[in-house]
Amino acid sequence: MEQQLEQIREQQKASWNKFSSGWKKWDDLTMDFLKPMGTEIIKELNLKNNDIVLDIAAGTGEPGLTIAAAIPDGKVILTDLAEDMLEIARENAMLRGIKNIETMVCDVCELPFPDNTFDAISCRFGFMFFPDMQLAAKEMMRVLKPNGRIATAVWNVPEKNFWVTAIMGTINKNMELSGPPPGAPGMFRCAADSFMTDVFKQAGFKNVSQKEINGKLNCKTTDTYWNMMTEVGAPIVAALSKADESMKEKIKREVFELVNQKFPDGNVVIDSSALIIYGEKP
Repeated sequence: MEQQLEQIREQQKASWNKFSSGWKKWDDLTMDFLKPMGTEIIKELNLKNNDIVLDIAAGTGEPGLTIAAAIPDGKVILTDLAEDMLEIARENAMLRGIKNIETMVCDVCELPFPDNTFDAISCRFGFMFFPDMQLAAKEMMRVLKPNGRIATAVWNVPEKNFWVTAIMGTINKNMELSGPPPGAPGMFRCAADSFMTDVFKQAGFKNVSQKEINGKLNCKTTDTYWNMMTEVGAPIVAALSKADESMKEKIKREVFELVNQKFPDGNVVIDSSALIIYGEKP
């Protein structure tokens, strides 16, 4: 089991490093898209000016950098499996003049911090990809101070996230791909109602709550939507890499038809839905 988890971790690390250039290219669009979820996480954490905060699965820096800017006397440590993503986070911090941060490459299941270190933990769209979610939650509990707060975002059900299903649904319709085993890391792994609240409660968190937050992917054009998704979406790129050129063209054509049908005026602004889960350490 441990060997299998390690294999998943290494695959994820390689994948996020590989796609870091795509995330950098599309950073403005993706950060605008994900901002409502980050804003809600920050609101839930009820931060104080001198808090010490851990941002897990920080990627290119959010919501950790916004948190750091909001608590000038505090500090934020941004962690991720992928060094290349954290390099972009450091560049973004420099561009914004944010100095009260550190970055650290580490695995969420083996956090390199003493017990009771942090006042708060943020984790935006990381849990779905953690090989062992229960162990990750327990590690977060361990490094939080007593009464410390945690807030995380995960994607809601596929039916409320057309921005994913438009492409992945079309790929699955056209290609015979072997699906991931039940419970394997993936976009909608944590989408079931009360799934994440149960994970938090089992890890020992108290005052656990869940709410739905909606966002909008403002692509403007179908071209922009396709280009962005095929440059930042690792599962999409992996699936398309198994298709020949004629199949790729067929999938692209059908995706364009699907999106254009949904947005006949040509203004592609796609709704999304996420769940924000909050908890406290006793």
